[in-house]
Amino acid sequence: MTAATATRNAPVAVTALLVLLGALFVVIGVIYFADTANALPAFFPGHQAGSAHHHSKHGIAAFVIAVLCWVGAWFSTGRRAA
Repeated sequence: MTAATATRNAPVAVTALLVLLGALFVVIGVIYFADTANALPAFFPGHQAGSAHHHSKHGIAAFVIAVLCWVGAWFSTGRRAA
């Protein structure tokens, strides 16, 4: 197989978007672990005024989604046979 017969699985923009989404979900996961439910931004799921509870499961889920985005980005960089 030559380089002319192989094409990317996805456009470069898709790969870049998946990498950025993964980084965004890591930031969200860190926020869930660092802040209590009271200190979360109001638009985050799990925000509760006056609560001292940490939403660890939300943080773990955000990290899992980040890893899935990065795996998707990795797969999108592969070559497809013609």
